[in-house]
Amino acid sequence: MDPRTPPAPTAARPNAAGAATPPPTRIPVDTLLDAPLAQAGDRARELADAGFDGVFTFEGPGDVFLPLVPAAAAGLDIMTNVAIAFPRSPVHLAHAAYDLHAASGGRFRLGLGSQIKAHIERRYGATWSRPAARMAETIEAVRAVLTCWQTREPLDFHGDFFDLTLMPPTLSPPPNPYGIPPLLAGGVGPRMLEAVACSADGLLVHPLNTDAYLTERLLPAVTAGLDRAGRTRDEFALVLDVIVAAGRTEPELAAATQAARAMVAFYASTPAYRPVLEAEGYGDLQPEVHALIRAGRWSDIPAAVDDTLLHRVVAVGSPKEVAATLTHRARLAGADRLGFYLPGATDPTCVMEVLNAF
Repeated sequence: MDPRTPPAPTAARPNAAGAATPPPTRIPVDTLLDAPLAQAGDRARELADAGFDGVFTFEGPGDVFLPLVPAAAAGLDIMTNVAIAFPRSPVHLAHAAYDLHAASGGRFRLGLGSQIKAHIERRYGATWSRPAARMAETIEAVRAVLTCWQTREPLDFHGDFFDLTLMPPTLSPPPNPYGIPPLLAGGVGPRMLEAVACSADGLLVHPLNTDAYLTERLLPAVTAGLDRAGRTRDEFALVLDVIVAAGRTEPELAAATQAARAMVAFYASTPAYRPVLEAEGYGDLQPEVHALIRAGRWSDIPAAVDDTLLHRVVAVGSPKEVAATLTHRARLAGADRLGFYLPGATDPTCVMEVLNAF
């Protein structure tokens, strides 16, 4: 399944003059599958009823792949956003992608991320080196394994990080009836963005993004990567994640805004995300928030994000105001899909109002 393909529209209806008028369409919208494994299937169905087109998981307190198994039965698109690539072998990633693509009827997308050096080395006990090059080769190696299974051609992949030449027929799954799933990856800095645009089927835009970052940093790097690979924009999907703080009443909006402010502050503490802050003139905020976290002052970090930066990153306001911001950001980026990040507890009816307005 092409990662850019939206749900099939309804049939066109004749207008007053008798000519067919195309129905209104919107790009697909995904959101986090925020439930433990035992409730993942039920939660996916609830999110489908709320109007979402897909759900994604991230590498957090639980496994990133397992909740998507029960979610696959809900009829939604499913995606990892993101699975950390470097601690896993290409064959491990290929097996997970193959199985989820088959289980979902061809609705799975494998989204990979690099994480940062401290987590790769100290949390996963894996190797960190040349992250952009390693990500590009990981994508190519996973694709080589999946292609080997799909075409029955011998596995013969050689790179700087992987040499894959053994795939006995008895250990190979049959060709996937839904083909090879799309392989996407996240990126923030110019080298990673260019590497992803050169090698992957699409880019997962980190939720810490702004208009200036998208136009001045991200899109030029994507264009450079596509040019280097001799590809066109039509061959590449852009999935734009956006932090949403919506409320219909002042208390509801205040709670959503505070949760979003805390999320922005947490992301702002990471050196890898500093390019986004620099695009807005907030580069010095990164070491400031990082110092608060190192000092254990977690309750102080939200206040470090002022209202100006908050509104440049987060879609804040009433459901209609949030929908307008999302529409603007999606058009600016040329996004093919949109990912909702809803920090804190959000009333489902409020979410439905946002989706209806969008």
